[in-house]
Amino acid sequence: MSIEINNESGMDADVAAIQRLAAFALDHMRVHPDAELAIQLVDEAAMEQLHVQWMDEPGPTDVLSFPMDELRPGSDDELTPPGLLGDIVLCPQVAAAQAVTAGHSTLDELCLLTAHGVLHLLGFDHAEPDEEKEMFGIQRDILLGFSVAERRR
Repeated sequence: MSIEINNESGMDADVAAIQRLAAFALDHMRVHPDAELAIQLVDEAAMEQLHVQWMDEPGPTDVLSFPMDELRPGSDDELTPPGLLGDIVLCPQVAAAQAVTAGHSTLDELCLLTAHGVLHLLGFDHAEPDEEKEMFGIQRDILLGFSVAERRR
């Protein structure tokens, strides 16, 4: 799996852990090992600019996802085809504020947002209640599985 991470946010972030989470999530979703994913960490000003440009909403947001080849989750019998999964953009400053509210670490929040972004790249959404239930259930499964895997490291 090719996962490229670029931290331009000006904040320290455990990019190795974020990369491990992304790899775990892609494996969990049966994405082909030759798929490519890019994750960029940006500051609030850059994120606000992207948020306005792509979502027409003011202010910085926590995560944005930009799918490329419209890959969908694979199955136990068949992986996704190889291809460009897309880009995830994270804002650690927004994540840090959300982490305080949620009562966990900034890294935990960045991992949650990475899992969320991966699911968006794979076509999941949470606009409707049934979609939200499915997406957030898978997101929870990824985070719990990753937590167990990290403890075994």
